[in-house]
Amino acid sequence: MPSFDSVLLLAFGGPTRPEEIRPFLDNVLRERPIPEERYEEVVQHYIEVGGSSPLNRLTDDLARSLRDGLKSEGPALPVFVGMRHWHPFVYDTLARMDGLGLSRAVGIILAPHPSRASRDSYLRVVSEARSRVGEGAPDVEFVDPFYDHPLFIEALAARLERSLDEATTAGRDSVAVLFTAHSVPVAMSEESGYERSLVRTAESVARVAGIARWRLVYQSRSGSPSERWLEPDVCEALGTLQTEGVKEVVVAPIGFVSDHVEVLYDLDIQAQAAAHRAGLTFHRASTVGGHPLFGRLLLTLVRDRAGHETRR
Repeated sequence: MPSFDSVLLLAFGGPTRPEEIRPFLDNVLRERPIPEERYEEVVQHYIEVGGSSPLNRLTDDLARSLRDGLKSEGPALPVFVGMRHWHPFVYDTLARMDGLGLSRAVGIILAPHPSRASRDSYLRVVSEARSRVGEGAPDVEFVDPFYDHPLFIEALAARLERSLDEATTAGRDSVAVLFTAHSVPVAMSEESGYERSLVRTAESVARVAGIARWRLVYQSRSGSPSERWLEPDVCEALGTLQTEGVKEVVVAPIGFVSDHVEVLYDLDIQAQAAAHRAGLTFHRASTVGGHPLFGRLLLTLVRDRAGHETRR
């Protein structure tokens, strides 16, 4: 079997300017329409965070950094980006790779924790895109989920520690830490081990950062109220902290690699408002994507995968 000749980074995608918001949402919601009122609410969320999402730009930054690292340390592979729901779509990227004569890519899904809504969806989209491209479509061989990789944990801990250092109260023991991730239906979580993987990440980050007072909470629920979803919601959890005598809180989004609307609106606007209503000083740890240790993680994942193949 030929060695790897490329890398494919996979992310959700997002609108890059206001006029793309509705076409983007139409693409996301194609198979699961929502009430018009809710649709307009989401449009407004994008408007309130500036009329776009930084996700595409941040993913391109990751690709550029990884490309430079591979050029410096080897193997010198080209790095491509494919998006599930916006340009460049996965199909377009694979078609481009096919046109360049590339045949075998290391695939990295920029969703750390496994679930049907995240990792499995990317696997399906890539499979469908390869079928559309045809016989010459590059094979894509995926690295494992990296939710417990030491470099991922260290990068998250570094982000958390910086926010803890910015806290105004005396000593870390007086600050509550909420680790957040996207909520999913309980049944989906159980079939994929999603919540277990999140607990492992949270426990590991807390241990590295040296904190004892933390809890795992969820955000951005978007499903039917009749279905059981993972709880507690971050805003509800913030409301209860006041009754526990907490004055200051750090919210650390461990379930997201880069900023997008569910960080910029759901946390920086919605959760921050809930914290203020509860009389709490609010801090939000940065997402992990731009940290040098996360760049080292991506490089390590590619090198390990390619090295494993070389040793066969």
